[in-house]
Amino acid sequence: MTAPVLVPVRPRPGRRSLLAALLGVPFALSLAVVAGELAGSGGAAAARSLLVSVLRPELSPAFLVTTAEATAVTAAYAVAGMSVAVLLGVPGALLVSGVLTRRPVTRAVTVTGGRGLLALLRSMHELVWALLLLTVLGLNPVTGVLAIGIPYGATIARVLGDRLLDVPQAPLDALRAVGASPAQVLLHGRVPLAAASLVTYLAYRLECAVRTAAVLSFIGLGGIGFQIEIALADLRFERVWTLLAALVLLVVTVDRSSVRIRARYIV
Repeated sequence: MTAPVLVPVRPRPGRRSLLAALLGVPFALSLAVVAGELAGSGGAAAARSLLVSVLRPELSPAFLVTTAEATAVTAAYAVAGMSVAVLLGVPGALLVSGVLTRRPVTRAVTVTGGRGLLALLRSMHELVWALLLLTVLGLNPVTGVLAIGIPYGATIARVLGDRLLDVPQAPLDALRAVGASPAQVLLHGRVPLAAASLVTYLAYRLECAVRTAAVLSFIGLGGIGFQIEIALADLRFERVWTLLAALVLLVVTVDRSSVRIRARYIV
């Protein structure tokens, strides 16, 4: 008995036209409403000025110095925040993965409790953390560093913990067979097997930290976002493009550096 052959059903041309009309008409109406609101509020003129200014970004020496300083501040916040995140994330990963615990009951309690705590810490966005810490600590660099480090540390702990568990079991069984302790299995088995994945993920989080640091600076912590806010308030759109170009250059630099590190030391 031959298997039945499935023939794809194609919509008829008339039905396709009707479907296109049903989707296209609401889309066109939505665009018309948005365009009308922009024109009425002066947003169209601002959007036009913003787009035109991309052709003549601010390149004066004085503003380039300001951009370089803002970029350095943003990078410093990102690196400091990631340092705190790694300090929190590595022990957190060992806790929620349970790789150092022998007793099943103890492992179940620590893993469940640890994952619940991490879920609580990373459930709030970095900007919410910044506003909360701003109330407690005031406007200072520690606020920005902790606003990045706490939620990022919780996320890193969860992801690194999963990647330490998601490794081939055969090499780990071989280590256990010769009497290796859980700590020795971790150091000589899990970490080397997961090293490339761990480094790749931490490099990605550093990129995210750069973007987060730029966003957090909008609340007055200094950096690229703070300078963009000033430029937008003064309608100096040509400065906005210069600052955005610096942010892109910083993210690309982090990405290329992580690729070189993986190529030289991991792969």
